[in-house]
Amino acid sequence: MQGWSRENERLVATVTPQEAAVIRGLVGQVRDMLAGRAHEAPRDELAELTGIRTGPTTAPDDRVLARLLPDFYRLDQEDPGDTGEDRDDAAGAMRSLYEPEVVQAKSDVATMVLETCPSQGGGIALTDQQADGWLTALNDVRLALGTALEIDEETPDELPEDDMRREHLGVYQWLTWVQDSLVGALLT
Repeated sequence: MQGWSRENERLVATVTPQEAAVIRGLVGQVRDMLAGRAHEAPRDELAELTGIRTGPTTAPDDRVLARLLPDFYRLDQEDPGDTGEDRDDAAGAMRSLYEPEVVQAKSDVATMVLETCPSQGGGIALTDQQADGWLTALNDVRLALGTALEIDEETPDELPEDDMRREHLGVYQWLTWVQDSLVGALLT
């Protein structure tokens, strides 16, 4: 990939078969993880009648999913009346109400990336709205990969040859570049 550019009203890039496989594989894995989480949602007769979906009240046990689906409410450190129990109740209620929408939105952009990224490599042409979806999906992949690899601000740009994360760090850095290139093209 040479980077994203704007041509007329589209953002365009060309990916090699290997690049397409990496993007499609990682985005597909994130979408599958989210689908698994959606299947954990409790079945509620009222929700089935009203169409209002509810989700789990607790954060995911998997640390990658927990990074993709953080708590919606956090304890207010400056409010002495905000106890851990209050936070847990509020966080559970907020998660139950909003997580299904977040999972659906993340799944939708992942599906859109899979639909617009050619499986054998080749040209990609996106509208601005599709590019926003790509940015969201790439961000989710980077969050998931960064969490799995335990990447933080102290992680060096290059890991020792004997570090098992070395090759995956290169993929993480490439995805960061792809995302940055797309942001740059969107701003032109």
